[in-house]
Amino acid sequence: MDDTFGSESGSRGADGQEPVGAPGAVVSVKPVVLRAPGRGVDLQVRVSAPAIGGELPVIVFSHGFGWSMNGYAPLADFWAAQGFVVVQPTHLDSRTLGLPAEDPRTPRIWRYRIEDLTRVLDGLDVLEAAVPGLSGRVDGSRVAVAGHSWGAQTASALLGARVLDADGGAGEDLSDHRVTAGVLLALTGLGDDLTPFAVENLPFMRPSFDGMTAPALIVAGDSDRSPLSTRGPDWFTDPYTYSPGSKSLLTLFGAEHSLGGIPGYEVAETTDESPARVALIQRLSTAFLRSALHPEDASWQAAVSALEEEPSPLGKLASKSDQDGHGRGGR
Repeated sequence: MDDTFGSESGSRGADGQEPVGAPGAVVSVKPVVLRAPGRGVDLQVRVSAPAIGGELPVIVFSHGFGWSMNGYAPLADFWAAQGFVVVQPTHLDSRTLGLPAEDPRTPRIWRYRIEDLTRVLDGLDVLEAAVPGLSGRVDGSRVAVAGHSWGAQTASALLGARVLDADGGAGEDLSDHRVTAGVLLALTGLGDDLTPFAVENLPFMRPSFDGMTAPALIVAGDSDRSPLSTRGPDWFTDPYTYSPGSKSLLTLFGAEHSLGGIPGYEVAETTDESPARVALIQRLSTAFLRSALHPEDASWQAAVSALEEEPSPLGKLASKSDQDGHGRGGR
């Protein structure tokens, strides 16, 4: 596949932006600390941003279990080089914090994670001021969330997903009106077919996608078999199937849970190393977010066409509109 989603001549999109292509210089600052009373430790954040440019949209990224603001360079660095301000908080489950399993906060880490993302949104002005030269260049009205695995579940809450309570009712609505789109990578599905371990230890893994109405790109691997579910890789397509609104599903051929290596370069947990697969995620997610945050931008339409025309594609796309979607909290 070509390195850009634009025409061969490199023409600009409908809004005058450059198509996904040559990266720009990036400035990254860490740790930026946001005060977090009641959390036990203040929130540490990494902020990466283009060195130049204005009216920059924001991506708040939630890492997978055990990771930190230092992970997911293949995504964070790429997005920042393509014109986004990328904010990466370190959640309480991070190995860098070493929170013991018996810590009283452990059962509520899933809630602390969501609160971390909300705290980032509340503190965007602080984060902007912490990066030299960034002040006045951030467009706080164009915000997306993204996440991988547990981080995708965290991000989905801000898009309208809820956790079912013990009686099967939808729990608290934790969505945030400041977030208008999302990229959800290897997001787990419905809680009907959890393994006994997951049922006993992970009660928050009982989602309802009925209220997840915001536009989102959902990415699943067709070889991703989770030890937390008795179902196969199709479990990871539930967020697309059972959510309403405008959604797209990218199913990657041969991809396992790391989707080719998005947590980092040559990391131990990647079982399906594929730079080409990672590159496809980079380009498609960038195009999706550009068009979702700037409706006049044609990047996504061009990206879809490029994948359809690829003679040996690494994945397939499905999409549905506001009128096509339907939701279901359980089975």
